[in-house]
This record gives sequence, structure tokens and C-alpha cells, in this order.
Amino acid sequence: MTTNLWVEQYWHDYKLTWEPREYGGVDMLHVPSDHIWRPDIVLYNNADGNFEVTLETKAQLNNRGMIQWKPPAIYKSSCEIDVEFFPFDVQTCLMKFGSWTYDGFKVDLRHKDEVRGTNLVEIGIDLTEFYLSVEWDILEVPAVRHEKYYTCCEEPYVDITFNISMRRKTLFYTVNLIIPCMGISFLTVLVFYLPSDSGEKVTLSISILLSLTVFFLLLAEIIPPTSLVVPLLGKYLLFTMILVTLSICVTVVVLNVHFRTSSTHKMAPWVKRVFLQILPRLLLMRRPLYSADPRKFMTRPCNSRESQTRRTSYDVEFGEQAPQASQQYGGCRIHGYAGKAAAAAEAPNTDDDASSTSTQNPEGTSPPGIAMRLHFCPEFQRAMESVHFIADHTRRYEEHISVSCKRILYTY
Repeated sequence: MTTNLWVEQYWHDYKLTWEPREYGGVDMLHVPSDHIWRPDIVLYNNADGNFEVTLETKAQLNNRGMIQWKPPAIYKSSCEIDVEFFPFDVQTCLMKFGSWTYDGFKVDLRHKDEVRGTNLVEIGIDLTEFYLSVEWDILEVPAVRHEKYYTCCEEPYVDITFNISMRRKTLFYTVNLIIPCMGISFLTVLVFYLPSDSGEKVTLSISILLSLTVFFLLLAEIIPPTSLVVPLLGKYLLFTMILVTLSICVTVVVLNVHFRTSSTHKMAPWVKRVFLQILPRLLLMRRPLYSADPRKFMTRPCNSRESQTRRTSYDVEFGEQAPQASQQYGGCRIHGYAGKAAAAAEAPNTDDDASSTSTQNPEGTSPPGIAMRLHFCPEFQRAMESVHFIADHTRRYEEHISVSCKRILYTY
């Protein structure tokens, strides 16, 4: 702690008395302090090396032998700092003054405002000339007189200790450190709100982690280097950094699972058992009737079970597997052209059916366009429409190019 103060010292020297009438009525003098005796009052807990007052100012001397000396001094005293509740902390620093050479019998050191019978002075420092600090508020400045005995000597050694209690002003640290840290910490929750397809989940998490690291380094520069205690704000930043690191790990796992496909990974048997058999029963859920695989078709439940059939290009075009599918699944209704062919094969022929069949196709089969619309899933149909659109656009572009070439040749 660095303090700029005046050390007011008063003492009586019986050898420096005189009669004013013998010296022309002079009752007060200003003499150089190094020309008279003065007590060697030093700061015991000095951290700078200059234990004494370095500026030799003049002392005020009256005819009764009372000497008043107020030298200015800049002290750097050692102070134990407790940063556990930083920046909402209250620090107490001590300034211990005493004589370096004389004991208590030769120099009886006392505070000038000390009341007889007590060693405590509530206001030990005059704060009338105190300049308000932009970082600290002075709470109290009591002074206590101590008499300490050592084993080597019988006489006491006296010192006066000033206890300076200070409270840190928190506005600067609240606006520039605490609020940004809390805001960045709350952004961690948004990582789980981002969709996996956005591709910014890991980037956001790493950016938050780097921001917290910067604030932690800033905190380490502000507080004094000590290993006795870690401030609560530092613990909060460390805990948040650990949570952000865990969120990055979880995000990586989620993205890994999200972008897995049947062509790159195979689902483990225990995953199928847990998520497809056990959990649906516990949550009273039913499996959907539609299959996500475009090469398979989900049939309606028959005899408390579901059936799937894989369609091939040969089945699509000719429908030769329809009777076998009808025999395999019994009363199950199979969607698509093969199912219709199987139903037509099993149903009795009537005149109306024969006439309708003959009008559809001479060979007794549905037109290819109708078959394509019947046994393809919606995803495949949309893909086919896109392919037709691209082919049509390419054909029109080629026709336009050919017409343009003909016009150019005709011009030449």
C-alpha cells in the first residue's frame, strides 16, 4: 500500500527553552530538523527500504521547549490482501510506527488524541486533507498503542499501529468484468438450441471458451498474485470454462451421431433394443407406418405384425413378384402395383372387370405411367420430377442453341 502523508510529531526538549524577554520577545523559531535532536520514528512494516522520512524540513520550536515537526513522506507498506470476495472485498492494512533505538522508558510514544486510561483512538488519522480515491473508500482509521516486552530486555518497546480499513469501489469491475462474464456464460445454453445442420455449434462453443479465457487472464492481471485463496469470480470462470468444455464434447458427440448414415455406420444391437423396443413400451409410443428407406414399403399391420417388402426394377416394370407376395403375406394388403396385381389375380373375373381391363391395356396390365405412380414413395417421386425438369430444361437449351446456330449460318 502506497500512502502520501504527513507524519506529525510532537515532543519536549528541556534543553531548548529560553526566556523571550532576554531575546527581544522571540518565543518561536523555525530551525532545521537536522540541527536538533529528534526521535527516530520509523515504519516497521515498510516494503520499500526507506524506513525514515527522507525530506529534512524545518521544525517549529517555542520557548517552552515544545517541538512540532510535520515532514511529508511517501510510504510503501506491506499489506496482506484477501481477494476471496473480489471485487466486493474489504481490506485492512496496518501501518506500524515506533522508535528504532529507544525503549519505552526513554521515548514514551503516544497518540496526541489518546485519552488517559485507554490505548485506542477511534480516529487515528486526520482525513480533512484526504483526496478521494477512485478505487477505494476509507471506512475507519483507528490507532492502537502497544507495549511489547522481549526476552532479552526488561524495558518495554512501544509502537502505534494504524488500522486502515478500505472498501473497493465495484462499479468499474461490475460493468467491465462481471456483467460480460455472465452474459458470455449464458450463451453456452444457445449452443444446444442451434440445429445440428447449421454447422456453427462447435464454433460458437469454442468462441465462448476463448472469451472466458481472456476474461480469466484479465482477472489474473488485476488481482495481486497470491496462492492463499482463489477469488469467487475466478472460481466462477473456472467452473464455467469446465462446463463449456463439456458442452463442446457433448456437441461433438451429437454431431457425430447426427451425421451418421447407414452407409458409414451400423447401429449397435443394444441401441436398437433400447430405443426401438424398451423405450417405446415405457413411453407408450407406436412405431410409424412409413419407412424412411425409399427402397422399402411399409405394409399395414396384419395379424399383429408389420411387413416390409423390397421392390426391384423387375418388379416395378413387370410385376412378376406380386403373386408370390400375396402368397407370402396372406391377408396382408401390399401397397403398389404388385399388390394390385396380386389382388387382381386372386379376385374373380367379371364382365365389367374384363371390359375395364381390356380398356386399360390389351395385354391386361396397367399402363406404365400408372404403375410408376402407384408403387414409388413420395421422395422418389419428387426426385423423378426433378430429373424430368432438368432433362426438359436441357432439351430446351439444346434446341435454343441449335436454332441460334442456324440463324448465324443463315446470316453468313
